[in-house]
Amino acid sequence: MLPWLSSPHPNFPPTQAALDSPNGLLAAGGELSPVWLVEAYRQGIFPWFSDDDPILWWSPDPRMILLPEQFKQRRSLTKRLRHGGFHITLDQHFDQVIQACAAPRGEDNGTWITDEMRDAYCLLNDLGIAHSIEVHQHGQLVGGLYGVAMGPVFFGESMFSRAPDASKVALAHLASAMRENGGKLIDCQMHTPHLASLGAITVAREAFINYLKNWLPDKAFTFTASPTETPTVPASLWLQAIATEGNA
Repeated sequence: MLPWLSSPHPNFPPTQAALDSPNGLLAAGGELSPVWLVEAYRQGIFPWFSDDDPILWWSPDPRMILLPEQFKQRRSLTKRLRHGGFHITLDQHFDQVIQACAAPRGEDNGTWITDEMRDAYCLLNDLGIAHSIEVHQHGQLVGGLYGVAMGPVFFGESMFSRAPDASKVALAHLASAMRENGGKLIDCQMHTPHLASLGAITVAREAFINYLKNWLPDKAFTFTASPTETPTVPASLWLQAIATEGNA
């Protein structure tokens, strides 16, 4: 039976208790408050649900990750980075990025980025925990991605593109900033052929959790007794490289 979470404090089951089918489903209920989300991510858990569902929490096995030094930048992308006329910014249009990521794609009219999810991550952005990388071309927002940054780890959530390779451009800048400034891992959550083509790999959930334990130790976080107060997360110094680039 799927555990139902109702305590004001997040108390997730161990990730090894997640279901095999559907892969990684761990628990339901709880909240999308900053305390719950921070606690979830640092344990290798993320929310994913539709409008008709309760909040569902996941920790799939295997897990798709991208090590920044393994990002595959093909010649066509290198050429586009040099000559595409792109301008990169950080956290200047978070709400627009998450809205674009939530837009229907192709024949699929649904989205897992519900209004509740958008509100939760916009609050995390206001608190300096969630971030967006934005790609501009000819003065227009044409691509980007967003996710949660904690120390040397970036937990990617979604990306979008309105111009050829625009989302790849955002990911290339993210990987470069992390590679050159102490970043260690980009969490891609679930396997996709697109991410695999860019160098992402799958690892066992246990290996992923061990990465988090090594790079996000308990002492790097500060939680209060109140479930309504925002926890302090380890700083992601590599973010400054993206912010500086956008101001250049």
